Amino acid sequence: MVLPLDQLFEVRAMAAIRLWRGLSGRSPGRNPAELPPARRERLILALRALDGRLENASYRDIAEALFSISRIPERGWKTHDIRDRTVRLARLGYSLMQGGYRRLLLYPYRGRT
Repeated sequence: MVLPLDQLFEVRAMAAIRLWRGLSGRSPGRNPAELPPARRERLILALRALDGRLENASYRDIAEALFSISRIPERGWKTHDIRDRTVRLARLGYSLMQGGYRRLLLYPYRGRT
């Protein structure tokens, strides 16, 4: 196997080490490209918010579905932080739908290519 000495050398070397460990019957270790649980959960919420917007649901309806009805006040909805979070999640969902999902393929090596 030949590993070119370029910007992605470190990534390739780590992958080769994980492959070697797996082939030799050892645990390959932690996958550095695995999404952290908080990031994965945010992406799931964003896609659920996108589904709601594509079905013409209001942000309030989406927030109720995502975060539970008890957390959303009757008054002050327009200035509530849950509303802002719901809007940001829906925007992230739209961004992913418009091709932003490709950025996930480069995680966490985005700046190296």
